[in-house]
Amino acid sequence: MLLIVCPLVFLAGLIDSAAGGGGLISIPAYYAAGLPPYLASGTNKLSSSLGTTWATIRYFRSGHLNWKVGLLAALGAFPGSYLGAALQQTFSERHVHLMMLVMIPLAAVFVLTGRADTKNRLQVPPRFLVPACLLIGLVIGFYDGLVGPGTGTFLIILFTMFLGLHPVDASGTAKVVNLASNIAALVSYLLQGHVMILLGLPAAIFTILGAQVGSSLAIHRGARFIRHMLLVVLALLLARMLIDVLS
Repeated sequence: MLLIVCPLVFLAGLIDSAAGGGGLISIPAYYAAGLPPYLASGTNKLSSSLGTTWATIRYFRSGHLNWKVGLLAALGAFPGSYLGAALQQTFSERHVHLMMLVMIPLAAVFVLTGRADTKNRLQVPPRFLVPACLLIGLVIGFYDGLVGPGTGTFLIILFTMFLGLHPVDASGTAKVVNLASNIAALVSYLLQGHVMILLGLPAAIFTILGAQVGSSLAIHRGARFIRHMLLVVLALLLARMLIDVLS
């Protein structure tokens, strides 16, 4: 199980720390190791939470993290995620995937046409910063509860487009929201006994190593690297949705 999971979660940590979307790799890795869905999700939350913590620290030390935006978005993400999870139980998985097949190409267009040298200025009026952050957190938290994969990617896109954050700063700020969501989910899985700790802790070490490499690449290579990684993750997400719908 370790031989299957550890190399894949290293790659997931690398991708997630730079552009989000690591769950596209890490969750299937746990499935491939033979874990049932609840145990796979819970164990993934353990490893990804520690990896996200390390990436957050790296971005904070480098100065590429906007705490105000991140904390406000995290406050909105909690109720959004709860509502999304509740609604998911009333929708079919196929309908959710069909909806995402429309949204993901639109997100790719935004990434391709967006400026790589976005200045650190607000795209929304300053007086609307707080509600804008809460709304972004609420919407993406809702998506996280409803669908899940790609949450970090969409946070980076929205922080860049509407709040004027530099892509590297947006990537670091998205980690705060991801971390809050991951910890809340991890506590729930731990209380239900759906975490394989002896697998999750070694996997967490490889996730942290991947996060170290990914965050370093994002910080040193800048906006162009983030944009390319975003496109790769969006392509993977779209392919995953297509496969799920067709199957």
